[in-house]
Amino acid sequence: MAIEFKRLADDFAVAEQIGVEDVPAIAAAGYRVIVGNRPDREAPAGQPDFVEVARAAGAAGLKAEHIPFRGADVRPDQVRALADLIEAGEGPILAYCRSGTRSTILWAAASAALGRDLGEIVAAAAEAGYDLRPYAEPITLLGRAARG
Repeated sequence: MAIEFKRLADDFAVAEQIGVEDVPAIAAAGYRVIVGNRPDREAPAGQPDFVEVARAAGAAGLKAEHIPFRGADVRPDQVRALADLIEAGEGPILAYCRSGTRSTILWAAASAALGRDLGEIVAAAAEAGYDLRPYAEPITLLGRAARG
């Protein structure tokens, strides 16, 4: 199955779980940073450990960062870590998790921390197929907390 990149911003997209074999396609698509938001061994099968993805990313000339969390249990320090990556301008960035939803939530909170309008964030996510309306308040709170 071909990997599907769901663009949330010019410099950011999300995807479902990737495999090591997907890294060359990610590099060919122009991504420069891969962010894994899924904890290792969350699934009993079909999920490589992040170190394997990071190794493949390095071999392809990409940066790899692991910011794992379960469900919507994202912390302000994780939001800040992604906001810092976005601000560094080394992208475009591809973040992945099981379905792309938690990566989208983290992006939304990081974007809020960086001062992006919540309405624009929710609209961009909706265009990519993710309904963030139920998460609007937590995204706003996380964005504020991540700003310090």
